[in-house]
Amino acid sequence: MALLRCEFFSDVLGLSTSMTVILPQATETQIGMHGAHGTSAPPVLYLLHGLSDDDTIWSRRTSIERYIAPLGIAVVMPQVHKSFYTDENSGLPFWTFLSQELPGLVQQFFRVSSRPEDTFVAGLSMGGYGALKWALREPWRFGAAASLSGALMISNTGHADDPLFAALMTRVFGPTPIPGTVNDLVHLIESCDPTAIPPLYVSCGTEDFLYRANEHVVGTARERGLDVTVDFGPGDHDWDYWDIQIQKVLTWLPLAR
Repeated sequence: MALLRCEFFSDVLGLSTSMTVILPQATETQIGMHGAHGTSAPPVLYLLHGLSDDDTIWSRRTSIERYIAPLGIAVVMPQVHKSFYTDENSGLPFWTFLSQELPGLVQQFFRVSSRPEDTFVAGLSMGGYGALKWALREPWRFGAAASLSGALMISNTGHADDPLFAALMTRVFGPTPIPGTVNDLVHLIESCDPTAIPPLYVSCGTEDFLYRANEHVVGTARERGLDVTVDFGPGDHDWDYWDIQIQKVLTWLPLAR
């Protein structure tokens, strides 16, 4: 595997930013790990970070490089700060960066497949929200999408007990209530064409403070007839849980193995 920290300029954001990328490499003599790479451009997984993290976190907290080595898949981990993968009300257009600029730059910089059936997105917490929002708003891009402990029901109201978080929500989403907008996953599910949405995977630990919200969103998705695989079980909002779950996601992905 090749592990890269790619520093580049974003015209959309108007600043230099970064992404961490893992590219597949076929290896035969590497001790303890076997790498795979097909003859064609490899599939790609966009792997999104959480609220307090950055583009390096998946490679620092899990063995993601080792997990994907035999799969022949590339992984792209972008940096979006605390944006909730959204065009911020008082800030920068991170949704436009993620959904429009980033895929084109990935194609420009790296030899990876651009076919929807070879393109996947997953993330944890804030990144789980971003992954499902991307798949629901632009389903034609993806073959599958996964959320791990996702912040799937967010609101910019009702955070009087945490003024810093309330200020963050207002900065990102503005004063207009989120429900019923393109940033509301329940609204996106209720208004989508279920046959157009790629398969979804939703996992959350039953001890996680986001568990009830995940239950609600999964219930809505099932009522609408979406193809959703659910993994609820013991676990909290931590890396012990996510390290196990990302391995399950990689097994679940519809890769040509």
